[in-house]
Amino acid sequence: MFKVSFDLQETKLNIVSDLNPVFLKEFIISKRNELERYIATNYNFFNSHVPLDIESESEIIKTIVEAAKIANVGPMAAVAGTISELTLKELLKKGSKFSIVDNGGDIAFFNQNKDIRCGIYSGNSSFSAELGFKFKPQKSSLGLCTSSGTVGYSLSYGRADAVSIIANKASIADTIATAIGNSVLGKKDSEAVENGLNTALKFEKHFIGALIILGDRIATIGKLPELITLKKEGISKFKEDTII
Repeated sequence: MFKVSFDLQETKLNIVSDLNPVFLKEFIISKRNELERYIATNYNFFNSHVPLDIESESEIIKTIVEAAKIANVGPMAAVAGTISELTLKELLKKGSKFSIVDNGGDIAFFNQNKDIRCGIYSGNSSFSAELGFKFKPQKSSLGLCTSSGTVGYSLSYGRADAVSIIANKASIADTIATAIGNSVLGKKDSEAVENGLNTALKFEKHFIGALIILGDRIATIGKLPELITLKKEGISKFKEDTII
């Protein structure tokens, strides 16, 4: 198994694959450059907090715009998940049967022949570094993305410690996590989580499962993989969403 990291400005990829992913360096650079050129000539793309009606021949721009429209958020909310998704797509083109692309916690993966265990970091929540997912081998790729109002640098209007979304595409998981995270609001934790669940219901047809963590409260919707206790699985220390 190969493990490679690519660090290019805001894009910080950690890749685990049955193929040597060093060939991806030029692809990742080209996609980043493509995105930056578009942003430089389309100011609203970077600053908008609502979806934009944009037509483009660029695969990365089209993917971002479509995901933003589904979740009714700004285009930048889809960037990290989209880069993970397109990078994984390149690995699958080469015949990979097992690959994980983690872009700062926004993950695209394909595990046809091996389990994946993923820990969820949720700041100061009592569940942080305690819970995770166990994904059994499957025939299609998935996206797992997390939004937080208390952890990291990404903008969130809400106060969830973690909103994790599993979807068929990482770009869509990324934007839906943002949308649900934005709605986790309320004076009481129970009220905030309920608001998050109500928002999740609006997007239910676009994701497989959702997990909301706020303090000592946890809520789920949809079909999630097996929830695991990390210490029992031998995962005891990590700083971000971690794949083993």
